[in-house]
Amino acid sequence: MQDIQQNHPQDKKSSHRLAGISSMVGTTIEWYDFFIYGAAAALIFNKLFFPNLDPLTGVLAAFATYAVGFIGRPLGGIVFGHFGDKIGRKSMLLVTLMLMGIPTVMIGLLPTFESIGYWATVCLIILRFVQGMAMGGEWGGAVLMAVEHAPQGSKGFWGSLPQASTGGGLLLASVALGLVSMLPEEALFSWGWRLPFLASIVLLAVGWYIRVKVPESPDFEKVKEKAEHVKVPALQVFKKHPKELVTIVLSRAAENAWFYLASTFALAYTTTQLEIPRQDILFATICGAAVIMVVTPIFGHFSDKVGQRNMFRFGLCVLALYSYPFFAMLNTKDPTLVWAAIVIGIGLVFPLMYAPQSQLFARQFPAEIRYSGISISVQFAGVLGGGLAPLIATKLLSIGGGSPHLIIYYIIGFAIVAIIASSFLRPDMIKSKNADAQKLVKPVLNDS
Repeated sequence: MQDIQQNHPQDKKSSHRLAGISSMVGTTIEWYDFFIYGAAAALIFNKLFFPNLDPLTGVLAAFATYAVGFIGRPLGGIVFGHFGDKIGRKSMLLVTLMLMGIPTVMIGLLPTFESIGYWATVCLIILRFVQGMAMGGEWGGAVLMAVEHAPQGSKGFWGSLPQASTGGGLLLASVALGLVSMLPEEALFSWGWRLPFLASIVLLAVGWYIRVKVPESPDFEKVKEKAEHVKVPALQVFKKHPKELVTIVLSRAAENAWFYLASTFALAYTTTQLEIPRQDILFATICGAAVIMVVTPIFGHFSDKVGQRNMFRFGLCVLALYSYPFFAMLNTKDPTLVWAAIVIGIGLVFPLMYAPQSQLFARQFPAEIRYSGISISVQFAGVLGGGLAPLIATKLLSIGGGSPHLIIYYIIGFAIVAIIASSFLRPDMIKSKNADAQKLVKPVLNDS
């Protein structure tokens, strides 16, 4: 397998900084678009688009439309991964930015159930699906631009910057929804909820301006120079790299499920089931998102020292241990403990698993099919984990009579499967003074 390391020309020595920062900013904007829907699904859409259902069933229906976005993500991974490997990473990132931003603005203009009946729900589902496709192609391109530009020895750090954008997007979405939630109830549900969606047009312009300045990935340029393009990259992923595909899907599903349970399902659970004030939960989510932005690059840097796979597996162990305390603290309804539960879950447990993923997953595939490989595998993991997690958790809560014990078992089971699967990921190359140790590691990295 081609090593991700590239010897950049002298005039491109600082390109990794521009690539890393632009990936972080651009992906923050796309995550904002994606998360603002999730937050609205938890708090608002059940009343606007499913008014004839009881509260719990309405939330369940709203989360079903939310899950549609995850169903679109594998298709986006296949489509944009194909063209990202054939045409280039940069051009696909510009396309995905538009495909995410435009539907978000259109959701802000969408008539509700009261105006056009179930056609409103149909339109909402279609727009959410397009959002999902865009995000399916976004993640792979963003992390590859950061990782493939980065110098050896610091790829974990630079690859963690677009990962930190998850916190940025969640922070912006939570702040936006928190601000409009301060409006009187009647104003919020008549026009206030539309403002965070319409604001995306400004972010869209900013993201385009930044991304257009970034040079193409040096790894992709080398693929072009050597004429190593694969005719159908996705087919090669399924045909020649099924082990890597399945391993990443099973390894990543737990982290993805956890994030959407802690950030999205928790909104509905605490406000509907526990009757905790909406503003308190949004504030905790905002704090957790801010912590993500700070600690993710720190964990990314640390992963360059201890190895991305080692950090990833440690994070999974922490997740399994934290799932019970998380719900126990929420169920106390004590404001301080509820705040701590969400901030720790989102801001610390999640980044331990998320920060090292860019470099860890990118090294599983050769450059000529890398965009397709990581996009397809990660987005299928998103469907298995994040897309269905709020829906399943809501159902488990109903089956458990309002007790979250079944959800805890669900999380622990996911974590155990991921710990086992991650042992099959290709190992990391860690700097070592022992030359023999280096010789043992390098052939594994170059073998594809």
